[in-house]
This record gives sequence, C-alpha cells and structure tokens, in this order.
Amino acid sequence: MAPHQVDNGRQQQEQQKQGSSSAGGGGGLGGLGKTPRNWLMGNGAFEARMPHHEGIKALWETKWKFPCSKSLYPFHDGLYEDFAPSFDALIKANLNDMTSPEWTRTFLSTGVAEQLISEGDKIVANHDQLPRIEASKRDKLREQASALYLRACCIYRIARFPYITSFPTVNDQEKWNAWEKQKEVYLKAGKLWEDTPLQEINVPFVKRKGEAQGEKKESIPVYVRLPAGCRGDDGCPVVILMTGLDGYRPDNTVRCNEFLSRGWAVVVVEIPGTADCPADSADPESPDRLWDSLLQWMDTYNQEPQPTREEGSIKTFDMKRVMVWGLSAGGYYAVRIAHTHARELAGVVAQGAGVHYFYDQKWLEMVDGHEYPAQLTPAFAMKHGYNSVEEFKAGVQKKFSLLENGILDKPSTRLLLINGTQDGLMPIEDSMMLMEYGSPKEARFFTGALHMGYPLANSAVYPWMESVMHSVRG
Repeated sequence: MAPHQVDNGRQQQEQQKQGSSSAGGGGGLGGLGKTPRNWLMGNGAFEARMPHHEGIKALWETKWKFPCSKSLYPFHDGLYEDFAPSFDALIKANLNDMTSPEWTRTFLSTGVAEQLISEGDKIVANHDQLPRIEASKRDKLREQASALYLRACCIYRIARFPYITSFPTVNDQEKWNAWEKQKEVYLKAGKLWEDTPLQEINVPFVKRKGEAQGEKKESIPVYVRLPAGCRGDDGCPVVILMTGLDGYRPDNTVRCNEFLSRGWAVVVVEIPGTADCPADSADPESPDRLWDSLLQWMDTYNQEPQPTREEGSIKTFDMKRVMVWGLSAGGYYAVRIAHTHARELAGVVAQGAGVHYFYDQKWLEMVDGHEYPAQLTPAFAMKHGYNSVEEFKAGVQKKFSLLENGILDKPSTRLLLINGTQDGLMPIEDSMMLMEYGSPKEARFFTGALHMGYPLANSAVYPWMESVMHSVRG
C-alpha cells in the first residue's frame, strides 16, 4: 500500500488551520488541536457502528472466527479447537457481556487450559529424563511443551478480556485470577527457551510517590529476555516494549523473538492503569516516574556479575542503544517518553498512538462502535482513573492530551509514527498532528488499514529500528 501523504502543500496546511476540509472532502485537522470538521477516516466510517457490536454471535461470525482459525490477534499462540466450544456455549446462552464473570467462567470451565498444561508437564518430565547428549530430541520436546503452554496462555488471555487493572485496586477478581494463571503458565514456557530464557524481574520503583499519594507498590514487574551471547563491556542493544490496553507481558512472544533474532534484548512492561503496573493511572506525570525508575535500573543491571572484574564494569544493556516501541494505548506513552527522555533513547516507535484527538469528546462519542471488540470508553475511563465514562469524556483531553500539557513542544528523540489511515480507535489525525510540533518526526501510514496499520505495519517498523540501532553503533 502507498504511504499516506502527510504534507500536501502550503494551501492544504492553511485550509487545515482554518478548520476547512481537505481537497475532495476527505477531512482536515481542526488547527491548533480543535475538533476536525471532518475526520480523515471519512464521516461514513466515523459514524458507522460495526456489526460485531450487535452481540456475541455477531462478534464471533463477523470479526473473531477468522483470526481464531488463523491464530491471529487476539488468538495468537492459540488454536481454533481451543475456542470453538466456548464460543458455541456463549452464543447458545446469548451471553453478550464480555466484562461479565460468566464470560470468564465459560472459557475456564471447559478444562482445555488445564489439559494443555498437563500435557506440557508430561512432555517436560520426559525431556528431563533424556540424557543431554540427545540434544535434538530434547529440543523438540521443549518446543512441543512450550507450544502447549502458550495455547493455555491464550485461553487465559481471552478469559480475562477485555481489560484488567490493579490500580488502585483489582477491578475484576475473576479476570484477575485468569491473569495470574496466564503469567504462571507463561513462565513455564519461558523456562524452556534455553538460548533466550524468560526472566521475570521486579524493578525497584524508586521514583514512586509516597504510599499516602497512592503509589503503594514498590516494584515494577517486567519481563526480560536477552539474545544468546549478550556479553561484553558495552552490553547489548535493548528494546523497551510498552504494552497496550488488553495485551500485556505474556502476549508478545513473536515480537520479542524478532528482537532477539536481531541481537537485541527486550524489556516488556505494562503502562499505567493496566495489569500489574504500579504507577498512578490518574496522574499524567506518573509515566515519567515509571520510566525514570526503569532506565535507572537498566543502567546498572548486571545479569551475571564477573567476580574477576571490577564490580559493575560489565553491563547487560548498552544504554547508548535503547529503543522504545509502544503498541496501541502504549503508543501514547511512547510519544511521551520520546519527549521527556529524549537524551536517553536512540529512537522510539509509536504505533497506533492517540495523544490528543483520541480524547476529543466527539471522537469518544462514536469510538465504542468502531473496530474494538468491546466498548472502549469504559475501559479507558477506568484506565485513566475516572469513576464514570461521563467524567472521562468531559475531562480527559484537558488533563491527558500531550498537546494541552505542552509535551509536544519539547524536542524529541527520533520518533517513528505508524498507523492505518482508517484507524477507528486512535485517529490518524493524532499522528499527523505530531508533525506540526517540536522536532521533525518520521512516519509511515497505511492507506485503508485499521488500528495500528495491520497487517503490513511491522514490515516498516523493523527496518527502521535496524537503521537506528546501526546509526549509533560504537
């Protein structure tokens, strides 16, 4: 697909500043962050309510059945046969509320996850009994067990959809229980990746506010994986992967494997207001404290201190080659860190980022009918610390917009913006607007693609990241 043309000349810029539509009636930015007269996705798409919102039967048949059959998001790592019986049961019961306890129980009551785990455990036991000289057989057994564990993780993922948080308290205990099981099984899989094993690390949240101000947890849970041979005085390049609204640490195996294949380490971390993240979700500045703490830890972390060398002389991470990739809701935090920590980062990818126009009241009035499988605004209201959707819509733009709070006027590190022009969750206007403020940005937009520019987006991201890593080599 051809890239979306960001700059069509001075005349169009003047039209946008005046709030007029662009040539052909396609839309135009409102200018100075004002509500666009016409959204660039087109008024028809903006005002439409997608059919999968009509209930569980419609969700399965019009949106989720195909990706499930192909093991695509959100069913990556899973298989169709693991889910079809649960969806048949949901349809038969006409259970349409994804946020209900019954939704979670339906996926867990089949016993499929437990069966997969049991099969994986048996394979691991056989693996452990084999002599190490039978390396090829041991490798195959590890692959088989890992695949079974990941299938179980996928079941727990869908069971805890669409959203969980523990700040300030757990929002749904049944979904949280599924989340805990998902993490437990994922660690089982991660221990089998002998060349690039999974590490679960609790990073000290040294910059947190006091307990009285709400940030009670003293650590930031992260997943760390290192490429084979990550040793030496300088450490290895590293990517901080910021997750989104519903995809968390155990949901990014394939993406992490891509980093590792390029010789990069990866640190996976959740964003404020989701999963285990300890930062105050209602405080727009909490991510700054979060990333301060994370980067400070990364700068001093030694996986295997060498007793024959001066303590601290060998580092795990090359802090000259730190990149960030923020996914969906994580794209907001990627844009923010690109400005607040510009000198500490080599480059940042913000994919499907909503930083200002996403918070526009008119956008929020329609977004629940777009491509997200559930209602989006209740989850985002809770994620941002609001007690109701009404309060969220009325106050969130003034409080959280990166334009309103002046972040976009700061210089940034190299920043790549990725999205589809038809994104119905985080409008393409947000990525375009970033071109008008602060440092020059880079972008790749995919005409006609929906949220995050899938399926072609990654083909543009990895080469860009490679070029950035090479540009700061040595």
